[in-house]
Amino acid sequence: MIVLPILYSFRRCPYAIRARYTLAFLNVSVRLREVVLKSKPDALLALGGRSSVPQLMDCDGTRYPESLDIMFWALSKTKSNELTQQLWPNCTQTKIKIQTWIRYNDSTFKYWLDRYKYADRHPAHSEAYYRGKGEVFLKRLEARLSKTPFLLGEAESLADIAIFPFIRQFAAVNQNWFDSSPYRQVRLWLRYFIDAARFKSTVMVKHTAWRTEEDDVLFPTV
Repeated sequence: MIVLPILYSFRRCPYAIRARYTLAFLNVSVRLREVVLKSKPDALLALGGRSSVPQLMDCDGTRYPESLDIMFWALSKTKSNELTQQLWPNCTQTKIKIQTWIRYNDSTFKYWLDRYKYADRHPAHSEAYYRGKGEVFLKRLEARLSKTPFLLGEAESLADIAIFPFIRQFAAVNQNWFDSSPYRQVRLWLRYFIDAARFKSTVMVKHTAWRTEEDDVLFPTV
């Protein structure tokens, strides 16, 4: 097996999806280990501290415990300066905008998404109430995407990649509602990602849970 960094991942997790998508987009190779959350491998637990996924262990022993850490690590490892500039342009104002979009998604929107998904666990309000709270972000996305195909312009950036897995999850709670919602541009934007060959044939390929005695999976596949 080629000596490569190790990525612990869980296929359906939106944080893991955005990490894998970035790696695939930038063509940065890792050894993928699919994790079953109810039965995490000893190798992951032995790292100590938080054992959530995704997590990446570089060849030099450096640990990247968050999806955004992994995404920026991938940017530092890719051989394509053109793709780096596309996802993370060398412009302070643009970087601030990207960070602002991601920060809102990861804090405010994710909070309401979790309650919308599991409304039965949060009986203080109805599912429709939680959906309405999440729609605040959808309205912002719709307004932005009505002007440009992607959040920062004509090409996808780190903001788009970081956010679309969470919108995908929001849509899946009630797909019929989402499909008939007034957020046409958001639907088109989301469809761009989930219909892409990269997403279907690389990012979301199913892998069996990794075991210590098994070889790792090379990701992305070539």
